[in-house]
Amino acid sequence: MDTARLNRFISGLWDDEIVPQLIEYIRIPNKSPMFDPKWVEHGYMDAAVKLMETWARSKLSSLPGAKLEVVRLEGRTPLIYIEVPGTGDDTVVLYGHLDKQPEMTGWAEGLGPWTPVLKGDKLYGRGGADDGYAIFGSLAALLALHEQGVPHARCVVLIEACEESGSYDLPYYVDHLADRIGNPSLVVCLDSGCGNYDQLWLTTSLRGMTGGELTVQVLEEGVHSGDASGVVPSSFRILRELLSRLEDQETGTIKPKELYVDIPQQRIDQAKKSAEALGTAIYDKFPFVQGMHPVTEDLTELVLNRTWRPQLAVTGVDGMPPLESAGNVLRPKTSVKLSLRVPPTLSGAKAGQLVKQLLEKDPPYGAKVTFKLEKDGSGWNAPQLSPWLEEAVAKASETYFGAPAAYMGEGGSIPFMGMLGEKFPKAQFLITGVLGPHSNAHGPNEFLHIPTGKKVSMVVADVVAHHYAQGAKA
Repeated sequence: MDTARLNRFISGLWDDEIVPQLIEYIRIPNKSPMFDPKWVEHGYMDAAVKLMETWARSKLSSLPGAKLEVVRLEGRTPLIYIEVPGTGDDTVVLYGHLDKQPEMTGWAEGLGPWTPVLKGDKLYGRGGADDGYAIFGSLAALLALHEQGVPHARCVVLIEACEESGSYDLPYYVDHLADRIGNPSLVVCLDSGCGNYDQLWLTTSLRGMTGGELTVQVLEEGVHSGDASGVVPSSFRILRELLSRLEDQETGTIKPKELYVDIPQQRIDQAKKSAEALGTAIYDKFPFVQGMHPVTEDLTELVLNRTWRPQLAVTGVDGMPPLESAGNVLRPKTSVKLSLRVPPTLSGAKAGQLVKQLLEKDPPYGAKVTFKLEKDGSGWNAPQLSPWLEEAVAKASETYFGAPAAYMGEGGSIPFMGMLGEKFPKAQFLITGVLGPHSNAHGPNEFLHIPTGKKVSMVVADVVAHHYAQGAKA
């Protein structure tokens, strides 16, 4: 394969077609169902599907025998299914998603979640990097192979619309399409992160997640705080006490030992190498306020904290009026949304039940305490890389990035990986992505680093070609 020619083809396709398509995609507020319960009526998800479907169909003539179907199961988000014939009986699955996180506040002047802005090599707006580019990058890789007549295995592209809600629809589609998907020996996922934009990063593990709504109610209605304070316990204080059952408020350490696992030595060694490669970029990438510092100066511990240890975030609050409307009232209840990341090899369902029991048992003062579980996704720990894949990744990183490949776990979740890992235990996994420093997925000012998107597409093409070549030799 002519790698320079591959580079030119993919770079040109990104500049001429993919970036303009992503600009239009960013304009669509197709929030995931958890954040837009009326997604069907609003029609934004269908609009995003139509945009991707239209572009993909325009490319099928260059992929002989390729077929595309938008699969719609009753009452579920749609899924784009593309099948590209190949040589031999083997199968490669390429995965991504098209649903988005909600708006979030704090966007810089001139930027916004549904306002695409191209600044230099960065495309700002919600969903471009997480992970609207996946279908375009996957097809760009296959188109580049066909442009040179490079053989590859049969490829199946799956683009779901429920990932940001925990992929609860995806198992039904995987079962529905099981015969058509087949038994892949390689799974490619472009929904992950990168430690920097200078080298290829492979994701070795993903944390699971559980969480939901914790509500503490003490009264049927609000009452004068001057009358009730000192008599009626504050719902906020009780909530604070309950959270301390789960988290040490001074260190952020999660208390229940059942929420920890033994970290494999290989992952500890990889964390040390990642810390050496990234240095203070591990935390410098975050927009700390002046004078703020990370939880520890030990860089390896920071990597392990965000990849293999449980951590809690309070992501929302209810029951509190805005500051300008906050009268002298002892409020009847307080609710918070909890997001608990759990280690890759811990059952998300068991973790959720443990947290629910921990928070609801023996409520202080007999308050009404409820924890409504919403998420229970387990994480994923990658299998050992086959020698051919390790060699292909190393070569591709040097060829397209000009630097060695790096390996690190991710703190986020991709439920599909755990699902496929269980269904196809012998499959190899190439998990990578474009979410690097300051790209800020889920937050304000999210951007796609276009050069990295191009290079990742090139890597996918190269690895898919190597996958076929090693199979042909076997």
